[in-house]
Amino acid sequence: MLLPASERTNITVSAVPRHPLDIKPSGNAFCSSTTTTTCSTKIAAAPAVASAPQPPAIDLRSALGHFSRLDDDLINLILEQVDAPALVHVGATCKAFYALSRVEDLWKTLVVRDGLDDRTAWLRTWRNTYLRLPLERTSAVSCAGFFSDLLYRPFRCAHVDVAPYAGPVGRAAAGTTAAGVVVGVSNRIERLGDLTPEDFSRRWFDRPFILTDPVKTWPVYENWDMEILLGMYGDVVFRAEAVDWPLRMYAQYMNDNQDESPLYLFDRGFVEKMALRVDGHAGEHDDDDDGDDVAVDYFPPSCFGEDLFDVLEDQRPDSKWLIVGPARSGSTFHKDPNATSAWNAVIKGAKYWIMFPCSDTAGPPPGVFFSADQSEVTSPLSIAEWLLGFHAEARRANGCLEGICYEGEVLHVPSGWWHLVVNLSPSIAITQNFVPRAHLADVLLFLRDKPDQVSGFGNDAKNSYELFVQKMRSRHPQLLEEALAKIDGNSEGKKRKWDSVTGTDEARSATGNGMFSFDFVDDDLERS
Repeated sequence: MLLPASERTNITVSAVPRHPLDIKPSGNAFCSSTTTTTCSTKIAAAPAVASAPQPPAIDLRSALGHFSRLDDDLINLILEQVDAPALVHVGATCKAFYALSRVEDLWKTLVVRDGLDDRTAWLRTWRNTYLRLPLERTSAVSCAGFFSDLLYRPFRCAHVDVAPYAGPVGRAAAGTTAAGVVVGVSNRIERLGDLTPEDFSRRWFDRPFILTDPVKTWPVYENWDMEILLGMYGDVVFRAEAVDWPLRMYAQYMNDNQDESPLYLFDRGFVEKMALRVDGHAGEHDDDDDGDDVAVDYFPPSCFGEDLFDVLEDQRPDSKWLIVGPARSGSTFHKDPNATSAWNAVIKGAKYWIMFPCSDTAGPPPGVFFSADQSEVTSPLSIAEWLLGFHAEARRANGCLEGICYEGEVLHVPSGWWHLVVNLSPSIAITQNFVPRAHLADVLLFLRDKPDQVSGFGNDAKNSYELFVQKMRSRHPQLLEEALAKIDGNSEGKKRKWDSVTGTDEARSATGNGMFSFDFVDDDLERS
């Protein structure tokens, strides 16, 4: 079991084991005695030293023939076009193609494309599982002398221990991580027992925080663990990213996989599939169809108050998800859909969060790049790769907040915040998106101005903005008018600012011409 951060000391980064096929990074080729490209060939002035005869140089890449002129990424792109029998045959031609044909993403794509029948068991790797190849019959031919970042990088990232990157935060005081990075108290996400709806609306609606008390009152917190879920729902099919698997098979995968980015079970229909009783608002009881008072399985913490998307009733976008995953699984940097806020409650396990606010002036988190409208986000392929390359820089960046959410705790994700989350241990969690009053204007603006990025609505919602406005006008007209006025006020304020800088519209009248002008006095008055 993962210890609290305050009890973890002298964390060391574990060594990476040898690649099962003896493959090494491309850079090692320059210093290897087993290839024709060695450091000794680069140092012409080095004095000759008598030594024992060396074995002849091995160049596995030369066996690729004309394919040796292509880089590994291009060869991999070609191999993506072939079927499983052809991939096996290609791998039998030489050691270099044997190694390239074992890329797990190739076989994962085949599993997703072709599917698996109900009798299939998970067999540690995507290749073994697709071919139904028992582990004892799996070959492991040494490919020493083959150097490839394409093959080595996923293996390296799959063996990154994420725990040292998460500490000491959460319950710990300021300190230094195993990587030598100082973590100050100011970086830590606030930890609170509970909040009232009034406190949340007044002070906390735009800040991440962790609540330690509410989830511990949920029946699912007392009753759920993986063994119990398998006994009750082992044959129920859940969505795990690109595959739909029975929970039993996902548990096999969860307990024994070698993926750089382990599959994350993320199912939006779990309430119906598991026949859960869920109260839409805080409370411990609900009424069944006969009007009897019955216990619910979980309910939102009271501080989050009402969810204004509730006015859409059965037309609301997806909002509830069951999340299950092994250690190292999680989500790379993203913002929650439709400008909603969210809470994420850990039933079992522990999750490390690192978060950044979003504004017109602040850029994205280190290592993250997005298009002008933020519809496309580019970041490292995996969480482990981001941790290796950008975690230390992120901790030094302005606005960075981080913390560990332990089992029985719930974390608040404010609207618009960038966040990365990774499981520090096998975890079970429930998350829910919602629209608090304080962020109603943000959601309306998103639905109106970014219709191509709106997600989760059914096909019957042709215009999500108009639908939401219509429902809000009938149920909460005052709230709607205040939010629309806020949007118009912000837009008008930006327009006046732009006009004062460019000398347009009213500014033209003030200067008597249409020429570009700056008016520092008015600008200062506007800022005051």
